[in-house]
Amino acid sequence: MSTVQFLRAFLFYLLLSSSSFVWCIVSVFVAPFLPFRARYRFVVQNWCRCAIWLAKVVAGIRYEIKGQENIPQQPCVILAKHQSTWETFFLCAYFEPLSQVVKRELLYVPFFGWAMAMLKPIAIDRSNPKAALKQLASQGRMRLEQGAWVLVFPEGTRIPDGQIGKFSRGGTALAVNSNLPVLPVAHNAGQFWPKEGWGKKPGTVQVVFGPLLYAEGSGPRAIAELNERAFNWVSQAQCEIGALAPRSVPVESAEAL
Repeated sequence: MSTVQFLRAFLFYLLLSSSSFVWCIVSVFVAPFLPFRARYRFVVQNWCRCAIWLAKVVAGIRYEIKGQENIPQQPCVILAKHQSTWETFFLCAYFEPLSQVVKRELLYVPFFGWAMAMLKPIAIDRSNPKAALKQLASQGRMRLEQGAWVLVFPEGTRIPDGQIGKFSRGGTALAVNSNLPVLPVAHNAGQFWPKEGWGKKPGTVQVVFGPLLYAEGSGPRAIAELNERAFNWVSQAQCEIGALAPRSVPVESAEAL
């Protein structure tokens, strides 16, 4: 990493952490008095837009979007490739309101966790996979009925650029049981905001929203088939944007739901 990149990354994290600290404190005292949608815009959407803006201006990470016409008006389950923190910021800023799966322990972090708890996340216990699946099914369906998008990273954890993890069926099960489609998302954010280390590379993230995928029937077989189609579409899209080598073997993820 060059000296310029080092300085840009240092400045980016300095500004990001400072804004996060201030915003979380403000949110804890302001957000409780706002209705849920306004609370989401105030706490999450505005700050995530700030984070994406800082990444663009300070770190040189821009983005381009394709497939916006595939996004439905009604909220559904979003199945997104997971490579870095960038896509979490981007998707939380783009969709409103959005509920995502988080580790339950995060809610106990002073200020940050308290602010997050007011945004109706799907907080799961990763040490108990069976219970976590039930939480995703029940809380996820409730969030969808309340008019929120539900973001699921089916790989369960960040997978380095050039690789793809096996997709768990939690997201497609939620979609099938809620009679809703899934919206697959591919991107190459890991090329510029890697999973490992804190260095950043300037460049343009390609974000691709795929066509809505509907289940053919119901039950476990329909869930598995929809999950396979979602995986195949994301894999193909990752190859087309140069973020995955053709015929790559999926890696295992112990954290997948």
